[in-house]
Amino acid sequence: MRDSWRPKLVAVDADGTIIGLDECIPTPLLTKLRRINAAGVPVVLATGRAWASAKLVVDQLGFPQMYCVCNNGATVVTYPPLQRINNVTFDPAPLIAVVRHYPTTVVAIEDFGRGYFLSQPWPPQGPYKLHGDHTIVSLDEMASRPASRMILRDFEATPAAFDAMIARLDLTGLSHSRGGDNWYDIASGAAGKDNGLTVVTTALGLTSQDVLAFGDADNDLAMLAWAGRGVALGDAAPAVQAVADAVTPPFAEGGILSELERWFG
Repeated sequence: MRDSWRPKLVAVDADGTIIGLDECIPTPLLTKLRRINAAGVPVVLATGRAWASAKLVVDQLGFPQMYCVCNNGATVVTYPPLQRINNVTFDPAPLIAVVRHYPTTVVAIEDFGRGYFLSQPWPPQGPYKLHGDHTIVSLDEMASRPASRMILRDFEATPAAFDAMIARLDLTGLSHSRGGDNWYDIASGAAGKDNGLTVVTTALGLTSQDVLAFGDADNDLAMLAWAGRGVALGDAAPAVQAVADAVTPPFAEGGILSELERWFG
């Protein structure tokens, strides 16, 4: 990292990066992010969450207005007021044709601004929550809707059986990543947090080299490689840490605070 470099935009993942299992931003980190944004360096949330879930994090930040990259880069909004400025979709029908043969697999597609369309009920408990309204629709109806992001989740199958189902999907030209045990995220090939953030940097007259980005999961790999400085959490898998320019302490030990202190005092 050259001595003259300074970040002009900070991009932060949500889960595991600025919020924990309680879905709250720790107070010291919240204070720091607010000070950075108020000083004129935009803080942008770049998350796999759909807007109904991302809004819970954005509201905690409480900025007068901010950019949010949702659905792993497929959707970009400004808020408040809510304005969707970019949204790329794909045809889910070929994938759903395969999923039909796996009756325990739940399909979820965003119902923008409201919640999700679901092929079957989603358990309300557990670490994998889908916020907002849940509208149960048939697979036929779901296959007819362009999707910004599709979630495949199986609460009953073994990991091996779920992986076998994923292996049958033709994911050519699509952006996809594992979101957890028996959870898979799929979006357009034009998605990706790096592409979503490019929409933001272009609007602000910046480039990827101006960005300090933080993440901890597979869906952050492209963003960390794209950014001028990509930083992984100490909790992140080895593959994520390997693409990063630096690694912070684990989330429970302060996470990204030390890296933010380096650049913003």
